[in-house]
Amino acid sequence: MPQAYLKNVQKEGQQVNPLLSFLGIAVELISKEKVILRLPFQHNFIQGAGAIAGGIMATLADEAMAHVVLANVSAGENTATIEMNIRYLKGTVRGGIVAEAMVIRKGKRVLTVQADILDDKGVLLAQAGASFMIIKKKV
Repeated sequence: MPQAYLKNVQKEGQQVNPLLSFLGIAVELISKEKVILRLPFQHNFIQGAGAIAGGIMATLADEAMAHVVLANVSAGENTATIEMNIRYLKGTVRGGIVAEAMVIRKGKRVLTVQADILDDKGVLLAQAGASFMIIKKKV
């Protein structure tokens, strides 16, 4: 499942991940080493103080980290987030954001991953980390 899904989610107009489609997230790169997701600016992402909402950044980070994990699991395995944290460093009011995720450590049952959230100019806005459990599918 992961490999077929990863192939299909990279296609233009994909429908295998409705959340990515709904938010307008573009998949720029998926490999075992790195995943890059880009989210173009939408006025609806602005919260009351006028900046892009932290939850939007967290969602982008979570999706990027989940996809780098999926690129590292084998056939017959799936994954689930078991914890996630995010540190906001700088706000942004206009322009798209990018998430770059990578695996920090791959254990037998848990993968530790990290994502940087950057603005269109490459300025670091937030850093996220998460742990994902590897789940063996029952046959």
